[in-house]
Amino acid sequence: MQRHVPRSSAPPHSTTLIGSVQRAMRLLEAVAEHAYGAPAKQLARETGVALPTAYHLLRTLVHEGYLRRDKGLFFLGEAAERLGSSGARQKRRSTVVDTLADWRDALGVPVYYAMYRDGEIEVVCVSDTPGNPAVEEWADFRETGHAHAIGQCLLAQLDEDARRDHLDRHPVQSITPYTVRDGRSMLRRLERMRRMEPVTERQEYALGTVCAAIPITVGTTAATMAISLPAHQADRLPAATRQLQNEVGRLLGSLAISISI
Repeated sequence: MQRHVPRSSAPPHSTTLIGSVQRAMRLLEAVAEHAYGAPAKQLARETGVALPTAYHLLRTLVHEGYLRRDKGLFFLGEAAERLGSSGARQKRRSTVVDTLADWRDALGVPVYYAMYRDGEIEVVCVSDTPGNPAVEEWADFRETGHAHAIGQCLLAQLDEDARRDHLDRHPVQSITPYTVRDGRSMLRRLERMRRMEPVTERQEYALGTVCAAIPITVGTTAATMAISLPAHQADRLPAATRQLQNEVGRLLGSLAISISI
């Protein structure tokens, strides 16, 4: 005999939805549509929320900082604006991630994006594949900038005082037999580098790996796009570097804001 299972009159997922949250979000969206603010009655009418409920939700949103009230009109508050700026940063980061993936596939090598921020080297994004894996960070990239192309490229974009400060905080140390031996030698090397020329290093950070980095300057921010290859494929490095440089030059205008993530 087939058992009778009573059906709920509401959709199965409706019990997981919170109506007050839905109404509050509709009010937030409505406020965002009014650059010069809007009164509670207008917001209630536009969203279909009962006026007493709208007043209650609007007061709560003001208390939490998502809205502010001025002369009877409601505007987006600081908390909502922070959410908006975070969303914009995520969108910019997504642009960089997608671009690096395109370059990775076109060049057949791992691609890195890094920047010098708050006195430190920061690898922001890496795009690689199982067949072309990125260099393993076996020694902290921030502390070993003298030994890899990314760090050398970023340091070369700084002025002398900033370079010395960085190397004072992160002294030169031997990472492999090919690593520069002391801070004075590192400073001399950085001085000889042309500001916007690619930087290459061969097995200075990781044995069996060669790398190149393309300098990028956006305003006062030092940044770089870089690639790496196994040492036995070192003959591919110059051509891949030129191709990356061409791609960066072609898209830099559209990426200028995005790479400031």
